[in-house]
Amino acid sequence: MTTFVQDAQRTIYQLGFQISPIILVGGVAAAIGGNMLPIMSITESINFVTGLLSGGTDFALDDFFAQFEPYQGATLLDQEIGRYPFANQTVAANAVITQPLRVPMKMIVPARGANGFGKKLAIMTALREALYQHNTLGGTYIVVTTSYIYQNCVMRTMRDITSGESKQKQTEWLLEFEQPLLTLGQAQQAQNGLMSKIDAGLPTDGSLSGPGTTPGNAIGVTSPNVVPASSNLIGASLQGAPAGPVLPYTSEPLAPL
Repeated sequence: MTTFVQDAQRTIYQLGFQISPIILVGGVAAAIGGNMLPIMSITESINFVTGLLSGGTDFALDDFFAQFEPYQGATLLDQEIGRYPFANQTVAANAVITQPLRVPMKMIVPARGANGFGKKLAIMTALREALYQHNTLGGTYIVVTTSYIYQNCVMRTMRDITSGESKQKQTEWLLEFEQPLLTLGQAQQAQNGLMSKIDAGLPTDGSLSGPGTTPGNAIGVTSPNVVPASSNLIGASLQGAPAGPVLPYTSEPLAPL
């Protein structure tokens, strides 16, 4: 029983953190149920045809085409500090500027088996085109690591980092992702909040988020409590006005009594 549990845990670890830790969201996955597509669906596309899903072949997880692992340089917190004197530590703490998070992932793709280089060329070409199309359509990524799950990420680069010790060329690729400070959903939510305030006639502080006012502060039209004196009317200060009272709707003066 203990061996079975350990094997199950190892399988879950391999699938979640090594074989398919990158999930495509939106973009090319927009027409798929759940709006998500694991990268394994692309890297193992040839093996799917040969019966991987149906169990037609004896295929170990270690034999999958692509193996992923987190690369050095990932960030969980990244803040820039102002380069000017601070009055105290409280002021310094309030002066930091949050930076986007970065998460690099290394993909190991050696050619294996019969016609290994032909299969590698076909899979890598399909992967490149799928990722390019996904990025062009505005798709995002979920990157799963053993320390943190990065959501709403965008891809920066995909480049070769193969060391000279490897006998094969282009066996290690670096996929760099970045988690922006503001996601599309957060921007849409903030905009909807601002537009709701404008539609309701409520004053705002100029920001896109946060409460703009309290009940009772709605902008309304107020009427004056005092009727303005006739001396303040526009017509009272006109130069060259005819002598004597003027009847409404006529320009003829009254005859003197």
